[in-house]
Amino acid sequence: MIVYFTLTAAVLALLLLVKKNTSAGDIDGRHLAIYRGMTRQDAINVFALTAIFLGLFAVSALRLNVGNDYGPYVERMHLVNSRTAEWTPKVTTEAGFNALAIVIYSLCGFENYVLVFAVFAFFTVLFFMKGIWRQSKWFGMSFAMFMLLGFYFQSLSTVRYYLALGIAFCSIEYLLKKDFPRFVLCIAFGSLFHWSLLIVLLLYPIAMISWKKWMYVAGAALGISCLFLRQVYANIAVTIYSPYQNTSTYKNMLEGNIRYSYIGIARCALVLAVSLYMYRDVIKDNKENIFFFNCNIMSLALYVFGAFLTDEIISRITYYLMVTHILFVPVLLLGVKDAKKRKTYTAVVLLGCLLYFIYFMIKKAPADGTRILPYTTFMFDEMPPILSETGY
Repeated sequence: MIVYFTLTAAVLALLLLVKKNTSAGDIDGRHLAIYRGMTRQDAINVFALTAIFLGLFAVSALRLNVGNDYGPYVERMHLVNSRTAEWTPKVTTEAGFNALAIVIYSLCGFENYVLVFAVFAFFTVLFFMKGIWRQSKWFGMSFAMFMLLGFYFQSLSTVRYYLALGIAFCSIEYLLKKDFPRFVLCIAFGSLFHWSLLIVLLLYPIAMISWKKWMYVAGAALGISCLFLRQVYANIAVTIYSPYQNTSTYKNMLEGNIRYSYIGIARCALVLAVSLYMYRDVIKDNKENIFFFNCNIMSLALYVFGAFLTDEIISRITYYLMVTHILFVPVLLLGVKDAKKRKTYTAVVLLGCLLYFIYFMIKKAPADGTRILPYTTFMFDEMPPILSETGY
């Protein structure tokens, strides 16, 4: 745990050095309109951002058997690499993941799964950092939320999904600019690593719409129908994503073994309450903020009415929507006109994020489903035998 706390403290300290909105023409108090070089602040930004990237990448890339799916992924990569002309293994991973494993294994001459995870770490961190830098109105606050709300740390567990989530996060910029070809290409590429990403081709455009009253009524009716048509929707879900057929997940859907994500519901409800209060001043007539507002409403509705789909499925969908919180909450804070109140509300938000971070590290990080504690590295530890080696 000390590795994660040290990394988080270092990142938060480095964030204090980053200032995004500085003028390149203001040098030594003089405005030089023709200046196109790097200012002192630009150099500091480059240093701080590079240090943050290297820290996040190193902790992720150096890990060994850390994360709920680490061992199963090693097994799947081994099976993919063991294919022959007469035998093709059945694996549930997508073509992009399989192709990456084959290429790296072939180039290295051995099953270098550590390098595969390092490649995933590199691009996952890169996509999130790029997305936050280009889209956030308050980079420091957004990145602090990215760290404290566990987005980075959960990427150590479900690497395929969080690579897809990072791509989805970056693609929002293209959607809001109505650059639809680039948006679709991003999603299509990301789906090669996690098929669930394709759902944002439906969810994100819906969130782009400035909803009318009848749309809210229709959405509420659809949500309420989940209470009575659970089996119908469960069958649709497993038909779309066939790996869940005949599994305990599907059985839980049909039997109604519902487990609500109370923290997710509370987070969405709080954001909704604040955004409704500030709707007229901050959200109305602003297409970006309307998109964030609608994403939050859909997240809340899915958590409440879609809980029968089980946390394994519903969390994958809602996180594509909830990831916008790290852009939306800073916008809401910046919309507070009174400077003293803004500082107070900012402190409250950061305190809430910090408390969640502590809860995450104590309760969720070592638990099944996440399992990123204890932290081990290939420099000091060895990988335990996988299924193909033990035979059971």
